[in-house]
Amino acid sequence: MCSTVVRHVLSVCALLQCVCATTSAPKNMSISFVYPEAKRDESVVDNYHGTTIKDPYRWLENPDSKETKEFIEAENNITRPYLDACPIKQDIHARLTELWNYPKYSCPFRRGDRYFFFKNTGLQNQTVLYVQDSLDGEPRVFLDPNTLSEDGTIALSGSRFTEDGSTFAYGLSASGSDWITIHLKDVATGKDYPEILEKVKFASMSWTKDNKGLFYSRYPEQTGKADGSETELNRDQKLCYHRLNTPQADDVIVVEFPEEPLWRIGAEVTDCGKYLIVSPVKDCRDNLLFFAELSDKKEITGKLPLTQIVHKFEADYEYVTNEGSVCLFRTNKNAPNYRLIKIDLNNHAEENWETLIPEHSSDVLDWTSAVDNDKLVIHYIRDVKSVLQLHSLKTGELIQTFDLDVGSIVGFSGKRQQSEIFYHFMSFLTPGIIYHVDFKKQPFEPTIHNKLQRNVFREVKVKDFDASKYVAKQVFYASKDGTKVPMFIVSKKGLPRDGSHPALIYGYGGFNINIQPSFSVTRLVFMQHFNGVVAIPNIRGGGEYGERWHNAGRLLNKQNVFDDFQAAAEYLIAEKYTKPSLITIQGGSNGGLLVAACINQRPDLYGAAIVQVGVLDMLRFQKFTIGHAWVSDYGSSDNETQFQYLLRYSPLHNIHTPDNGRSEYPATLVLTADHDDRVVPLHSLKFVAAIQHAVRNSPQQRPLLARIDTKAGHGGGKPTAKIIDEHTDILCFMTQSLGLKYEK
Repeated sequence: MCSTVVRHVLSVCALLQCVCATTSAPKNMSISFVYPEAKRDESVVDNYHGTTIKDPYRWLENPDSKETKEFIEAENNITRPYLDACPIKQDIHARLTELWNYPKYSCPFRRGDRYFFFKNTGLQNQTVLYVQDSLDGEPRVFLDPNTLSEDGTIALSGSRFTEDGSTFAYGLSASGSDWITIHLKDVATGKDYPEILEKVKFASMSWTKDNKGLFYSRYPEQTGKADGSETELNRDQKLCYHRLNTPQADDVIVVEFPEEPLWRIGAEVTDCGKYLIVSPVKDCRDNLLFFAELSDKKEITGKLPLTQIVHKFEADYEYVTNEGSVCLFRTNKNAPNYRLIKIDLNNHAEENWETLIPEHSSDVLDWTSAVDNDKLVIHYIRDVKSVLQLHSLKTGELIQTFDLDVGSIVGFSGKRQQSEIFYHFMSFLTPGIIYHVDFKKQPFEPTIHNKLQRNVFREVKVKDFDASKYVAKQVFYASKDGTKVPMFIVSKKGLPRDGSHPALIYGYGGFNINIQPSFSVTRLVFMQHFNGVVAIPNIRGGGEYGERWHNAGRLLNKQNVFDDFQAAAEYLIAEKYTKPSLITIQGGSNGGLLVAACINQRPDLYGAAIVQVGVLDMLRFQKFTIGHAWVSDYGSSDNETQFQYLLRYSPLHNIHTPDNGRSEYPATLVLTADHDDRVVPLHSLKFVAAIQHAVRNSPQQRPLLARIDTKAGHGGGKPTAKIIDEHTDILCFMTQSLGLKYEK
């Protein structure tokens, strides 16, 4: 296999170099790609409820094997020349770099007597945490992850201050892995405590109110590696208690569910400090609810006695705040759009629950935060746009609605014991505005602080970007079954609707996740220099319209997600925004599944496809790392009914050979990374091997390529330099495969 792979790689590299050197117009190329011949082991057969399914690329599930590493090298060796041959690659990279180089800020937040905020000056690989003694004080660096690795691949991943702001717990991840190590820093001196908490993933962190101990979730010691490149199932998570300035070996397990090894355990100390709210979850929705009483007098030395409130996985419960034993929760129990309820821990039977703010008939209650002692800030989603309101914590009564443009609240800070809030607004054409509200002043109106003041909140500007030259609008189109689906369309103003412009359609459609307006440099380059049209359809499976919208696109309704996405492309074609040969579809993770399924089902509808870190083997996804948690959205091949449904759309199992009856695939670039322990690379590797095999002796002319990154993961914590390189490659791939023109 080794020699075969290498031989084909060398031949195709030579072919590409020869062809690309003689022309600068990819659309005029006539390339017959010679893909690596990955071995097929026809003996690997699984029996699912009486149906036999071959899995000839099972060997690619081993990331450490010599054969897998050779396959990855072979794929990169045919992809790299194609991308590098793009005649405008340097222009694209330079422009992305130029536009990316603007300061990015988080909302300030106060902990103890100090203010903190995150800032990236523009091209720093990782965002830096700053501290200042007052809003008018001089900011100084508190934690700079860029100093922790030469290539910027160590990133901050989760953090929590003590109530008094004296100690900072922060997670560090390496190479994009979900695994983190928790470090503890003395805020006054800036020095770290000696202990490091390891084997941590999907962790909740919550300090006791005496500021001396931290609850956190961790996994037990395991055989083999745990650096993000492994595929073993994550199981047996435990909630532990760590006493500050003691070794991790002295930590005690306070909550565990040994009979439920796949549960993940969330925990939060209540505002009063008297209770620990414990919320186990087994999938990606619904949680149980327990609480334990915490004593000021007794040291935590072992298991905490738990009282169970919720006994069934049937709804979400999220702690907000409490007054004595009465806790406020956000829940979708009997409320698909969510509501706020009060539960008295001393009288917690469901019949005694009280509704503080009922479910809205159409708007989704997305999150809420208690502020200024007796108020609630509530974020609603109304037709995919943010609505921010202030309510009374005591009565639930609406006090006021904050004025917002069409867009999203992407950041917020504020606490119940503080009399001020900050919120961060963004849209397709607004890079970012951070607002400040001081509840000591009437009326409660936000202000944008002048840039000349040394405040950390401000309006962000991007050099050489004039929002007035662009237009963003929302339309509602009909899906296959007649359902009206919202979609944002963004482009230059006055762009002719003659079907001649390239379009980029991005979708997700899963896990109750909302895809709201946001600013993107890459999309700006596409619109500015390629006269492109950007479309974001809010397809079913997401949470834009609450749990009903989510349920309409999960389990046995998943086909609705693909139908919605395909209908979006058909709408853009019918309205003459573009044409099929100029459409690129893009999605990552669950969105990668979306894109891959759609090129199987409607290859004629698109010119190019970008499949990023996709879930592509729907029969085995639950067997690796955290894949078991996705059963709530996808179902499982272990269930016969769900297996039959999964088999009908699983990207790996529905690949076809183009012939007279089936269109060739759009040009497809599959992206993954060696440290992606969320959606492990085997999904992408098996899919690429299978699709290249299927088209080997077919009329397929468009490239089907893979880009496998190193020292990178699912996307979180990726250094800016790597992000720009990746987006350069994506735009180069679109340019090469669609024959796009770059206008300076």
